[in-house]
Amino acid sequence: MTHTPQHPALQRAMRLSLAVSVTMLVGKLLAWWLTNSTALLSDAAESVIHILATSLAAFSLWYAAQPPDRKHVYGHGKIAYFSIGFEGVILAVAALGILAKAIHDLFVPAPLQRLGLGLLLAIGLIAINLALGWHLLAVGKKHQSSILRANGMHVLTDMWTSLAGVLGVGLVWFTNIRILDPIAAIVIGLHILHSAWELLAEAYQGLMERTDQETTDRILQCLDTYTTSHQIESYHQLRHRLVHRTLFVELHLLLDPGLRLAEAHRRASLLELDLQRAFPQTEVIVTTHLEPASAPCHPKGYEEPTSDPLALGDAWNPHSHTQD
Repeated sequence: MTHTPQHPALQRAMRLSLAVSVTMLVGKLLAWWLTNSTALLSDAAESVIHILATSLAAFSLWYAAQPPDRKHVYGHGKIAYFSIGFEGVILAVAALGILAKAIHDLFVPAPLQRLGLGLLLAIGLIAINLALGWHLLAVGKKHQSSILRANGMHVLTDMWTSLAGVLGVGLVWFTNIRILDPIAAIVIGLHILHSAWELLAEAYQGLMERTDQETTDRILQCLDTYTTSHQIESYHQLRHRLVHRTLFVELHLLLDPGLRLAEAHRRASLLELDLQRAFPQTEVIVTTHLEPASAPCHPKGYEEPTSDPLALGDAWNPHSHTQD
């Protein structure tokens, strides 16, 4: 099995994320200390969680890039989904804590101070987080890294929660209605809870190896091209799964029964190369089973191929490669 090492761009992006996370925490704690705002305290609490999550994401990115070994013959990519799930869990815990604090302060408002200076500092931190979040999402998408994309989502969540805090504190500054501060904190808590749900859903789908329609369509397009050009007669029993940055594809190829073994192998190998070209940022591992397109005498237990290339039998849903 080939192995794709961790891309240097992923390493640089994760190191940048860790450095900015520490800077964000220090800045937000300073903004809270200046203003005594519940909303800004909630924002700082989310940054503590973000540092923990980013640290785990950095480790997971390194571990997922390790080559297969005897105990993990399919590699270590599934740790990506544990990392994403962990981020979701700790975000949910943080959101519940923020909501509890905010509801308390609805009835016992905290005194606020030096709002102008605190707001100026918080706005600068928002701009930094916005730039970082966009960068992480772009690098994660380019290099097919679910870990980095999840971290980018977390950073943008942090940015939106900071913005909600700034708006809440700004309204208090202009209106002197102190109850707006805990209301802003409640909005922050609910937004974080929603982001936690999205991350947990992504982790669940990854662990359950749920496929997406775009990947299926790209594979089918490649196979249909080969069928049209008569490199292969047909194919069936296609299935695939994506584990972090590795795409596993399995299928049966139906070939002219008069082909020599060397020629059949050559055509299967060319198909594998084309599938790799169709997913340039992903390691593609293809397993093919070669069959004669027509076989008048079948060995015991052999079943005639079905017309559905995705059909794997009664125990398997042939529509499982489509979006729900």
